[in-house]
Amino acid sequence: MNLADFCNAARIAYLAVLGLLCIYGLHRCFLVWTFYRVHRRPHLAAGQFTELPKITVQLPMFNESEVAERVIEKACALDYPADRLQIQVLDDSTDSTQEIARAAVARMRAAGHDVVYRHRTHRTGFKAGALEEGLREASGEFVAIFDADFLPPPSILRDTIDHFVDPKIGMVQTRWDHLNRDASALTRAQAILLDGHFVIEHTARNRSGRYMSFNGTAGIWRRKTIEEAGGWQHDTLTEDLDLSYRAQLAGWQFVFKPQIAAPAELPPEMNAFKAQQHRWTKGGVQTCLKLLPRVFNEAPSWPIKLEAWFHLTSGLVYVLMVLLTLLLGPALLANLLRPIDSIYYTIFEGLLFTVGFGSATAFYFVSQRELNRSWWSIISTLPALLAVGTGIAFNNAIATIEGLFGKTGEFVRTPKFGAAANRPTVAARAASRGLRGRKRWQAWAELIIAFYLATWLFMLIGLDGWVQRVAMAIPFVLIFIAGYLYVALDTFAAAWAPNKPLPAAVPAPVVA
Repeated sequence: MNLADFCNAARIAYLAVLGLLCIYGLHRCFLVWTFYRVHRRPHLAAGQFTELPKITVQLPMFNESEVAERVIEKACALDYPADRLQIQVLDDSTDSTQEIARAAVARMRAAGHDVVYRHRTHRTGFKAGALEEGLREASGEFVAIFDADFLPPPSILRDTIDHFVDPKIGMVQTRWDHLNRDASALTRAQAILLDGHFVIEHTARNRSGRYMSFNGTAGIWRRKTIEEAGGWQHDTLTEDLDLSYRAQLAGWQFVFKPQIAAPAELPPEMNAFKAQQHRWTKGGVQTCLKLLPRVFNEAPSWPIKLEAWFHLTSGLVYVLMVLLTLLLGPALLANLLRPIDSIYYTIFEGLLFTVGFGSATAFYFVSQRELNRSWWSIISTLPALLAVGTGIAFNNAIATIEGLFGKTGEFVRTPKFGAAANRPTVAARAASRGLRGRKRWQAWAELIIAFYLATWLFMLIGLDGWVQRVAMAIPFVLIFIAGYLYVALDTFAAAWAPNKPLPAAVPAPVVA
């Protein structure tokens, strides 16, 4: 096979991959259209409890020394009758978190709060196992869950509990907000990615009668729903997504309350972000393999089945993006070698690329406008969003492949930094003094991909006719290069950070 034949084959494969990405892009457009169609429909409670039911608040934690005391205090400050509220601190920690949490619980108990401390000397089932064991001793008819870095607003239980007057409602999810949104370009990009998930996806799915997911925290479950759905299971890394689908397949309905926001910490450094993304992506693929056949057999309608397909297979998008990255250079070279009159091919390729990637940009743009973000704040964050969105693809593609072919794996906790979450350089030093194993080789692979694309780019612009044939694609190539380069260098930055004592912590943000 000569160079021309190889490039033509690469171009065909490139168009096939781009076409598949375009399908997922069209789905994003569908979600935005559905959002605008249904988001103004009020989701009101069916009535009010004449007597407030008892709620158990579960606070799962593992080595959360920076935030453990804060979340315990916030849970005890919830505006709910004291005789109707039980708080469980479910601690699997192996570090000083044990002493910090025990002391906070003792202080809160002395102040009259019904709060108990449960420590496991093992991590069987990880977070799902801790929640499962805590449920056995829970006294509440309903169970609220808050991860250790969350600061639940005082009124969150009163604002959500009346939805359970309807006996068909099994879970109420609130929206995540972000304590350190403006700490860095990375946290701003993450905030937009999560806002798109909550504002557009959750609203569109929930208000249109499709299946949505519990996000592992900042939500309230009817205890009976958990039990009838089969309880917390730990054969995937996304126990929240797994339980959500099993509960909805059992006939339970969910409610999403976007107007109620529970602020939490975003990973302020790249290694923590990549670990979180790897777990979410791998667990999503595991849940897909476990439950998608059940959804197709048992879900009551084809709209639900089709949406579940796009939701649960979304990890494949990252594999497609990596393949597109590798095929991009040869495909552009094929453009230079093709007959000069193939204008229709250029139009077709441009249309696919615009739909595939333009739809994602529009998706997140709409979510920010719905949250009343200014035009300038959106536009100024767009470069970081594109860089993070493309650069994280390799990390998540590996997670997808592991989910398809590997074992369940360890639930790798996302590091929490508390007050230091607003100081990314401090967080970087605290998170990692060096890179080992998968982190190191993935960072080198991302760096190599960036140089691979840069090599193709310099080769192409040195050939005759590149301005007419491939100039329109150059900005997209630059986005890919910038994305992989940014993610790789930011991964190494933690290892290169000076090894010196951390400065004194600044006060934690006050959230009403």
